[in-house]
Amino acid sequence: MKGLWRWLGLLVCALLALQLFFVGRIALMAVVNPSSTTFERSEAWALAQRDGRVRWRQEWVPYARISDHLKRAVIASEDDRFSVHDGVDWTAIEKAWERNAKAEAQASRAQARAPERPARAPKIRGGSTITQQLAKNLLLSGERTLLRKGQELVLTFALEQLLSKERILEIYLNHVEWGEGVFGAEAAAQHYFRKSADRLTPAEAARLAVMLPAPKRFEKMPNSAYLAGRTRTILARMGSAELP
Repeated sequence: MKGLWRWLGLLVCALLALQLFFVGRIALMAVVNPSSTTFERSEAWALAQRDGRVRWRQEWVPYARISDHLKRAVIASEDDRFSVHDGVDWTAIEKAWERNAKAEAQASRAQARAPERPARAPKIRGGSTITQQLAKNLLLSGERTLLRKGQELVLTFALEQLLSKERILEIYLNHVEWGEGVFGAEAAAQHYFRKSADRLTPAEAARLAVMLPAPKRFEKMPNSAYLAGRTRTILARMGSAELP
């Protein structure tokens, strides 16, 4: 029994040490720009394994050198309550659960009506905020488990407590994926529009923001009707997006 308690104690100490390590990394980001994220390194390794060479296009630019149009577009598209929530938008999560339950019910009814047809998976929506996305990409693996989700929440609250909203958005925009081997606003602006991130027009910014949920797919489908329609929607919402 003593051996069991000893192992449990060691496990708790290891978990606490890991949390302190993560918190220390995040605190340092208040003054030091992170050069890469866990997600970027994972993607670069996968591309190197596939193509035999590293493909990584990313250039850090300060907050002031990123177009306000892009900041507003990303907030309008990804997290419209970014400036006011505490890292987790519980309302958005509740709505996502409701939409997902409805989509699953519709898929079940469709399968019952036509059982001979291949089952079509329902489209699952998430309710992750910009801070949650940053927490996941910065320090965590891409696996989807309850343990990893719990760790994501811990890091999310740490980010909100230790960094300003402006700093969180700055780091996010400099490291988010915008295509295969394309990371950050500057690389995306150069890759798609041959201009710097501070010169993006509202329409260009809206188009980049719409790509974020599936950048690799939209990179290969530049003439997608969904991309065009969603871009117009985000363009209309940008005026009400609140910057930190």
